[in-house]
This record gives sequence, C-alpha cells and structure tokens, in this order.
Amino acid sequence: MACRFSCRRRVAFSETDLAGIMHFSVFLRWMEDAEHAFYRSLGLSVHPAQQGFPDTETGWPRLKVSAEYRQPLQFEEEAEIEVLVAEMRSKAIRLVFRIWKNPDSPASRSLAASGEFVVVAVRATPGTREMKATAIPDAFRARIEPAPDHLLAPQGPTS
Repeated sequence: MACRFSCRRRVAFSETDLAGIMHFSVFLRWMEDAEHAFYRSLGLSVHPAQQGFPDTETGWPRLKVSAEYRQPLQFEEEAEIEVLVAEMRSKAIRLVFRIWKNPDSPASRSLAASGEFVVVAVRATPGTREMKATAIPDAFRARIEPAPDHLLAPQGPTS
C-alpha cells in the first residue's frame, strides 16, 4: 500500500510570465499531474476507460483545491512534487502536495509551494449526467493508505 509519491518537473517556457517566473496556475496543474502519476504508479487511473477493473467506472471531481505559494520557480528550474495521502474517507481522498526547490541540495532545498486536493468518487446515474458520490472502488482502497502523521508534518526549510 502506498501513501507517498514524488516526481520531478522542469519549468517550461510556456509555463512562465514575461519575467520568466512560473505562473501561479501551473502549480495546480503540476499537482494534478503528480496525482495522476501517483495513481499510475499503483496501476490505477482516474479515467474510467483506463481503470481496467470490473464495475469501476468512477469519476474523481475535485471537491476542494487550495494552494499556498512561498517562493517562485524560474524558467528551466527543476522541482520535486511530493504527494501525500492525508486522509481516506469512504467516498473521498484528501491529498497534500509539496513542491520543493533545489531538491538535490540538502542545504538549499526549500518549499516553493504547498497545496491540497479533496477528490470525491462519483458515478453517473445511467441515462443522465447527474453525478452522485459513491464508495471509493476497492482497487483504489487496496493500494492507497493514509500517510503517518510524521510524514504529514512540515519538513525541511519552508522559506
């Protein structure tokens, strides 16, 4: 079972403003990309056509999204995106994200941004577009667990 995942990204030119600083909205896109990479690493997908498990046509809309920005990321800068499962309820998962500057340097590694998603499992009512919350599929529940408190506590320099 997994509770933590990390991946790397490099700031692309198209993700920056005229000053070469990554646009705030890109942080949220990076978080979502890291969430999907986490699921893929476990053989899972948020897309019903890719889930590959019987009777698991579940969607995963966001119930809550938040971000806190601490330091800018610059064009060509590499960062590490850390995903932690903070909570797993019967129908929702709360994920915490940390985006680290200078991930390979213990002396200068620092938090560029942090965020949180609450995603809820939903199913469409047959013949309509109405979505209703549903239990998290067993395939997800069998592979994902909440992180222990010591991992969720702030780590490393934050400024």
